[in-house]
Amino acid sequence: MVDTVSPEVRSRVMSRVRGRNTGAEMYVRRTVWAEGFRYRLHVRKLPGTPDLALAKYRLAVFVHGCFWHQHDGCPRSKRPSSNREYWDKKLDGNAARDARHRDQLEKLGWAVATIWECNLKSDTESLLERLRRVRRNIITMRRGGVYFRGKGYGYAV
Repeated sequence: MVDTVSPEVRSRVMSRVRGRNTGAEMYVRRTVWAEGFRYRLHVRKLPGTPDLALAKYRLAVFVHGCFWHQHDGCPRSKRPSSNREYWDKKLDGNAARDARHRDQLEKLGWAVATIWECNLKSDTESLLERLRRVRRNIITMRRGGVYFRGKGYGYAV
């Protein structure tokens, strides 16, 4: 399929594609914040610069678009048929980078949650349930007289 607009117009359109503060990311942020969980945004010191970093729980959250991050089995992750070589290299590279960042975070003791654009509501609810479970465990540990906090102690997220 031939592009129907000039390279200048295509460049202008593509330059407006956002990588941060997307609609999906804003939905996750509002929902997590409303539940009382606090986080930092786009922490550059962590591999992959997670969209949300919940340091208290050592949890990094990525909100991924199905196309750009190649969500397995999702119809939105269908690759373009034109310029196949470019798109294969680009999208395979994105997926490999995501896996590398996940491994690096896990080696640092962080748990990683990925929320996919196509499963936005169900993935966000799963994340919230996971966080609520950890919060209950922390409260239980505090009541039992044992309270772990600091870099060396990660909660099972």
